[in-house]
Amino acid sequence: MAIEKVKEYFRKYGIENRVREFEVSSATVQLAAEALHCEPCRIAKTLSFMVDGKPVLIVAAGDAKIDNPKYKAQFGKKS
Repeated sequence: MAIEKVKEYFRKYGIENRVREFEVSSATVQLAAEALHCEPCRIAKTLSFMVDGKPVLIVAAGDAKIDNPKYKAQFGKKS
């Protein structure tokens, strides 16, 4: 989704000013942490998976990794 579409959507709720853009890349957790001058664990990352043809989004701390046994127990498949 383009940044302007996100801002447009957020505008309906009066929160479009919460979108932050940077002069440097924030494409990875490490780069985002550097741009924000914080620790990677303070960055929220979104991981997306397809499970039985349906999207599953997992929001996790930037330094977190998927625990494969827990993922498999929850979704019945490997991540």
